Amino acid sequence: MDALSSPGTAMVPVNGDTAGPSSSQDDSAVTTKKRNRPQYHPFTQQQLPACKPILAPQTVIPVLLFVGIVFILIGLGCIAASNRVVEVVYQYETSCIPRYMLDNKVAYIQNPSIDKTCTRILKVPKDMKHPIYIYYQLDNFYQNHRRYVTSRNDKQLINPKEANNTQYCKPEATEHGSPVVPCGLIAWSLFNDTYSFARGNKALRVHKRGISWRSEREHLFGKQVFPRNFQKGALIGGGTLDPRIPLSKQEDLIVWMRTAALPTFRKLYGRIQVDLRAGELITVTMQNNYNTYSFGGKKAVVLSTAGVLGGKNSFLGRGYVIVGLACLLLALLLTMLCLVFPLKEEHLALQYPLPRPAR
Repeated sequence: MDALSSPGTAMVPVNGDTAGPSSSQDDSAVTTKKRNRPQYHPFTQQQLPACKPILAPQTVIPVLLFVGIVFILIGLGCIAASNRVVEVVYQYETSCIPRYMLDNKVAYIQNPSIDKTCTRILKVPKDMKHPIYIYYQLDNFYQNHRRYVTSRNDKQLINPKEANNTQYCKPEATEHGSPVVPCGLIAWSLFNDTYSFARGNKALRVHKRGISWRSEREHLFGKQVFPRNFQKGALIGGGTLDPRIPLSKQEDLIVWMRTAALPTFRKLYGRIQVDLRAGELITVTMQNNYNTYSFGGKKAVVLSTAGVLGGKNSFLGRGYVIVGLACLLLALLLTMLCLVFPLKEEHLALQYPLPRPAR
């Protein structure tokens, strides 16, 4: 029997290769390992010079005291500025309905034969310096609803060549095959209550110019875009627009189409450029046309002055005061803990060791 085929003889490869890794494989592994090692840089190794403050109690407590005192002072200033604003608010969605229609408010607002004129007398509580801003306030009206917010076409509002572009405007997009300008639910639901004011026998002029933002008039609503087929359908949503006036001058529409983020909101209606004295009686004549009864909404007319922070709103001041008090309370708590459980220097050295220099 041949020696190569004997049972006790090991088989030797014909080509002479031996088992195990070769020297060439070792060299390639070392080369790959060196190639994968990132290049050293202080930025990638986080060794750049940096400020690393030690948050010791003797540092944190003064900072909390300072922040708390500053926030409380700012909050008190905001509350004082808000309290200097004079407001007169009158809610009229129920008081302006005839008694015999109180049980059927929707029928009242949808009946065009019923006179919607409502006259009320408001008393000025304090002196009101001009300009006096007139707002209408709506409650339980969700302008932030997704379908409502997206029901408009900004290209149509700015460009007269895009009048036929009614994309995203359904269900108020076309009327008998013709496009509606401006289209969409926002414009269709335009607020249409009106207000007029008088002091004694003298009417107070309501200025309607400049109630919208200049950026909106110049960049969102076109000077050559005119209303077309607006409120021509079987179901009327709100106010109408003069087809002879371009959208850039329809400021009531511009203010209304700046959708509110919350269900309770105010929108500017106009301004009165005269001073009102405390105790004066102002006669307000309202046209109660807007249908808030179908969804249980409320509406009010507001006369308000303005302060350094705008209208009357104490939320910002209260927020600053609360945060400031929380900082003072936390500083007091840390002080008591330091007095009861004082930290020694060796404990601080162990807790906040000095950084070692990089090699």
